[in-house]
Amino acid sequence: MTKIVVGMSGGVDSSVAAHLLKQQGHEVVGIFMQNWEDDNDDGYCTIKQDSMDAIAVADILGIDIEIVNFAKEYKDRVFSYFLNEYQAGRTPNPDILCNSEIKFKAFLDHALSLGAEYVATGHYVSKMATPDGEVLTRAVDSNKDQSYFLYRLNQYQISHALFPLGNLTKPEVRQIAAGLNLPTATKKDSTGICFIGERPFREFLQRYMPTKAGKMVTPEGKTVGQHQGLMYYTLGQRKGLGIGGQGDPWFVADKNLATNELIVVQGHEHPLLLKKTLRANQLSFGLNEKPVAGRYSAKTRYRMQDAACELHYINDDEFELVFDTPQWAITPGQSVVLYSQEKCLGGGIII
Repeated sequence: MTKIVVGMSGGVDSSVAAHLLKQQGHEVVGIFMQNWEDDNDDGYCTIKQDSMDAIAVADILGIDIEIVNFAKEYKDRVFSYFLNEYQAGRTPNPDILCNSEIKFKAFLDHALSLGAEYVATGHYVSKMATPDGEVLTRAVDSNKDQSYFLYRLNQYQISHALFPLGNLTKPEVRQIAAGLNLPTATKKDSTGICFIGERPFREFLQRYMPTKAGKMVTPEGKTVGQHQGLMYYTLGQRKGLGIGGQGDPWFVADKNLATNELIVVQGHEHPLLLKKTLRANQLSFGLNEKPVAGRYSAKTRYRMQDAACELHYINDDEFELVFDTPQWAITPGQSVVLYSQEKCLGGGIII
């Protein structure tokens, strides 16, 4: 009997993942990860309800569950990076770092110390064996595939991870949960960054970073509005700019940190929003060997179709991608993830 520790978040996906592993005859233990505690008592934080839901599910499934606090590791490894990136004018994706540093590092280490052979989560992703090791592959449910968020996992992490939902669709998962009368069966999916929850993003950032208002300008230097602080805006953003008037809608095209100016343009297809090349560093690949230079497809954001591209290495920790067609609003600080058909090979941080 294999001992498997499941990260139970209090949501339907991890609930069903735990059930499926128990059904297969494994010794299953649940762990609820507490990764944030600065303001657990405010109206936006759902950690109390989530932990109660996870405990209720464990009780129905007949498995033990433990609440483990990883808040210090989260603050040191994820939140400090999140703030540093925003201060540098970039737009980070802390959920990707949370997966590689907390769920498949701090949590994995804890699970192995309990004598587990594997950790499991409710992520929609699969993995497959290759002659060079195990590699992540897309989930069957293309609408829910989360390989993009897991691209930083290394070979050690992948080999100790199980993903029971990889071959299921979301409706099938909810159906299984309903059949077991789990309290999470109809629970809404969580959205947003774990430590921000549903609270207003600007209000949250103001607690940790000083704001400095400035001008919104066109590429030609004409002032068309005022921004509330460069950190609040991301490339391609349309909503919340407060610029009205005639003609096409306005979009954020760039940031000038030196002059504290937000560069805005009119029209979704403005040339400043379209780029055929990007560079990325902080490279991370699932297999120990880097993919060879050549033809692949890539995503520069989670909700997008793969785009065909050519991979070239600049040095050991930087590559360039040249896309067949221009990509919209490529954003520094976000991740670009490489695919070879169904295989998720890894990627890097856009610079």
